[in-house]
Amino acid sequence: MRRTALAALCLAAAATAGLTGCLSGENKADSKPKGPFAGLTGGEIADRAVKATTGANSLRMKGNVPDDEDGGTIGIDMALNKKGECAGTMSMAGQGKADLIKTGDTVYMKYDEAFLRAQGKGQSKSETDGVVELLAGKWTKMSATGSDAKDIAGFCDLDSVLADAKNVNSDATRGKTTTIDGTPAIVLHEKDGKDRYTLYVATEGKPYLLRVDSTSAKDPGTLTFSEYEKPVPAEKPAGKILDLDKLGG
Repeated sequence: MRRTALAALCLAAAATAGLTGCLSGENKADSKPKGPFAGLTGGEIADRAVKATTGANSLRMKGNVPDDEDGGTIGIDMALNKKGECAGTMSMAGQGKADLIKTGDTVYMKYDEAFLRAQGKGQSKSETDGVVELLAGKWTKMSATGSDAKDIAGFCDLDSVLADAKNVNSDATRGKTTTIDGTPAIVLHEKDGKDRYTLYVATEGKPYLLRVDSTSAKDPGTLTFSEYEKPVPAEKPAGKILDLDKLGG
């Protein structure tokens, strides 16, 4: 379950941030001297956005991405940085949620009952009940280098999540200006065959990527990017923590 979920998250983050393999389209530079990014083509703006976004030391990513395993969606709301720390939540098609924290060499997770029961398909009721009784609402921990946690740990590394977004030459076309959560932005349009992507790039300060809307069959949905360069609240949970490595050993 965790490996499938994290693979989907990483795929969506890389695809939407980088938008590799896009087809050429009308890509004229702004002929007017006024306005944000005057004189730049949509592709040049997108390239600047990718450079700024992948250059950030930390950010928050929120949205829905597809789950390849069951055809549903995975909801994420995660702050992460280049130190490999993260803190946030993930949910599976509205069937409960799990809290996730990674700090140092340890991954901490807390699952609610609905999440555990949704992941218990194929198991007997007694087995699922046992898992729920053991884990629901309790913080657990695993070594970040262990087989059960290494993929999650990789997702918590911002460099790894956005690795495929670097060194991309975009053919985006310019759109209108708008605001995203109060931040002025310019709209860019990308296409790859039948797939369409809409990017929103900040026009004040660094040209960070603020949001991506995707109609791609592989990764439909919306991802927002915010809280750039802010500290990630990745701290060891208080209270009793169940050691899953010892439990599994």
